[in-house]
Amino acid sequence: MAIQSILSTAPSTGLLKMDTQVKPTPYESQQNFGSLLKNAIEGVNTKQYESDLMTQKLVMGENVELHDVMITAQKASIALNATMEVRNKVIEAYQEIIRMPV
Repeated sequence: MAIQSILSTAPSTGLLKMDTQVKPTPYESQQNFGSLLKNAIEGVNTKQYESDLMTQKLVMGENVELHDVMITAQKASIALNATMEVRNKVIEAYQEIIRMPV
């Protein structure tokens, strides 16, 4: 199993502008965050789809190893659980901000 480098998840170009002392506009920041979130959710969806496909192949009797199916299912499960935990933390942070006195 190959381990991916954390550098492959480099920040988007709007965030890189901060190094050159040019701040991104709020619109650019929203777009960058939106695309980052969309890509993350699409990645989770892809893992779920791959898991379903491997399970279908196993059930249909195709040439698929059981351990490969189980590994794919666990990857999808871990990705979904991590996404749910991030969502829960974001909701907690939002609720904490809402409770702050102005």
